[in-house]
Amino acid sequence: MRMIVPPVTHRRVIDRNLAEFFRNHRPSAFKRAISHFCRFYNVRQPKIEWYEYIDWGKTAGKTYEDGSIHLIHPENWKRGRIYKSERMWIQTLYHEMGHFLFWTDAERKADAFTRNMVRGLRREVGRSARPAARRVRSSTRRAATTAVSRAVIGKARRKRTARRVAAKR
Repeated sequence: MRMIVPPVTHRRVIDRNLAEFFRNHRPSAFKRAISHFCRFYNVRQPKIEWYEYIDWGKTAGKTYEDGSIHLIHPENWKRGRIYKSERMWIQTLYHEMGHFLFWTDAERKADAFTRNMVRGLRREVGRSARPAARRVRSSTRRAATTAVSRAVIGKARRKRTARRVAAKR
């Protein structure tokens, strides 16, 4: 599935504003990030409501059909969570924004959108490009990982189909 995401420069700006919001809790940084995001996709800004916890702490964010999003505020993010990092909060926001953009087959598309938004952000300024030999190795590793992922997905689909057939009998 091909998915259009903002260029890396725009994603870095969005990511930087979200990180600033997570650290300093300044609403202006969050509004800048969301408006930049929505301007790229030419969609209206979602109505975002902040909560201390959602669903007794099981859920980090929730998107509704009317376009509203419920999120855990960064001040409350570290309470009762296994993964307490800033990165996880930002990726949760990307996930919910993926739901906001893609309504059909929402869960799979939101996960893919999160991966695409995060890809390429961690390049450090001032570092030289990786050597060609390492690039080849990583692309080979990526191809192997993709092949394994496809095999696992295919196996899971076959199991689900077998369960459905058994349940119908």
